[in-house]
Formats: sequence, C-alpha cells, structure tokens
Amino acid sequence: MTDALVEHAAHTIQVGSRSFAAAARLFDPATRRSAIMLYAWCRYCDDVVDGQELGFGQTGGSAEGSEQRLAELVELTRRAYAGEPMSNPAFAALQEVAQRHALPERYAQEHLQGFAMDVHGREYITIDDTLEYCYHVAGVVGLMMAVIMGAKGEATLDRACDLGLAFQLTNIARDIVEDARNDRCYLPAQWLSEEGVPRKELALPAHRPAVARLAARLVDLAEPYYASANQGLPALPLRSAWAIATARGVYREIGIKVKARGAAAWDQRVSTSKGDKLRLVTAGAVQALASRRFQIRPRGALWTRPRQPPC
Repeated sequence: MTDALVEHAAHTIQVGSRSFAAAARLFDPATRRSAIMLYAWCRYCDDVVDGQELGFGQTGGSAEGSEQRLAELVELTRRAYAGEPMSNPAFAALQEVAQRHALPERYAQEHLQGFAMDVHGREYITIDDTLEYCYHVAGVVGLMMAVIMGAKGEATLDRACDLGLAFQLTNIARDIVEDARNDRCYLPAQWLSEEGVPRKELALPAHRPAVARLAARLVDLAEPYYASANQGLPALPLRSAWAIATARGVYREIGIKVKARGAAAWDQRVSTSKGDKLRLVTAGAVQALASRRFQIRPRGALWTRPRQPPC
C-alpha cells in the first residue's frame, strides 16, 4: 500500500500542479514524500467538492450534493485522525502524514471550512473577508507544510501562513474570469463597486480593463505577504528553504505576468515556462543560502491568522 500511496500522490501533484511539483523535487526525500501526500489529500478534497478531476472539468451539481460530499470529507478526515483503516488513498496519505508529523487535526478541518465557504456561496464584502477565505484554502496549508518541515513557533507559522495567503491571492487574480464563469467570485464586493462591475458580469469581455485593475490590486496586495514569507526561510532546513523559496518565486512570477498582461491576461491561462522554472530554481537556491544570514524584520500590519484559544 505504501508504494502505491507514493505513486498516487506523485501522479496527483504532477497533473494537478506543475508549479508545486517542480518545487517539491527540491525537498529531501522524506519531506518530499509527506509534502506530496498532503497535496494529494488537498487536491482530492477540492476535486470532490467541485466535481473535478485533478483540478479540471468543474461541474455544477446541486447544493445538496455538494453539502453531502463535504460532510463525507469532514467525517473521513475525522476517521483518518482517529486511526481507522483508510481505503481511500488520499485519506490514507493524510493519515500517514498526520501520524508522522503530529499534524493538528484542527488544521485539516480548517482547510475543509474553506470548501464549505464555496458550498454555501459565501460572499466577500471586504478584503478581510477575502483574506479569511485565503486562510482556509491556502494559509492553513502553509501551516501544515511548516509542521512537515519541522518548523516550530508561532512567528514561523505566521510566515508560512503568509506564503499561503500570497499564493491564493495570486490564484484568485489569475482565475478571476474562469471563476466567474463558474459563478464564483472571491473579489471583495467593495472593490467591484468601486470599479462599477456587477458580480454577474465579471466574465464579460467589456469589463476586461476593470478586471485587469482588480487583478493588479490583488497582485500588489500579495507582495507584502510574499516578502513576509521570505523572512521565514531561516527557520527551515536548507533544502526545505530552497524548495519554498522556489515555490514562492514560481507563484509570484504568475502574478507578475497577470499584472503585466493587463486586459489580455485571460486570453489564455497564465503559467510559467520550463525556462522560467529553471531560472527560479537557481534564484531559490541563492535565496535559501542568503537566508542563513537574514536579519528578521517584523511582519508589520498584515492580516493575521486566527489563533487557537488556550485550553
């Protein structure tokens, strides 16, 4: 079962996210195994809720059906943490990672709460509302990855969360039009109002200049979170720092391209080329080495993840 789990996880990440797959190769073998297994679980849960396969082919489905699928994911996650035998490879993978790294169950359940926001049609009025969504779908994944890499301390976890937030802000900017076609919008209603763009019309070509300005705001908003995340590299083992610095560079590059293309950013999906990735792998190595001499700067006035109340 173990070899099959690794093969399943490796296939999932290769098809579902070439960007993260490129960075994951830089981890040491043990960390890479856990990272791709965690990704396999996250990808599976996302696909089940959206009716996709490895991130593609989203289908609508009924709200009731989505509610039921989400409830099943929550229950399977609980059972995986309870140590019950898991026949589903995604949950067997989560179970192995959770047991190996003492991964808190609340992180996994908080991640599922992000999918619940989609299922319930959550509307985002302010940018803080959007950042709360980003926390659940990506920031908390940063927390789980930090635990896998052996990072400790609230300050380091904050930096890991910041990277997840930056990733998701970049994803939202890149996918504004595709999300709108699937009747989803993660942009704050306040921003849409300022641009005079009705939520239901986001995908219309006539609004591309306004959408480009909105995307640019998201890309700019992500920058201080990317910068903050960089300050977390010294707390990681060198190879992990290299992998994370590379992932940071790859995702940040996507945002830069979205902003640079303006209204043409949605003519085709923005991605990084093999050449880009090779350049960013080298840059990541330089950053990882330089991080050994970092003087850590304060996070500043950034959105901060919810703290677990004391027992």
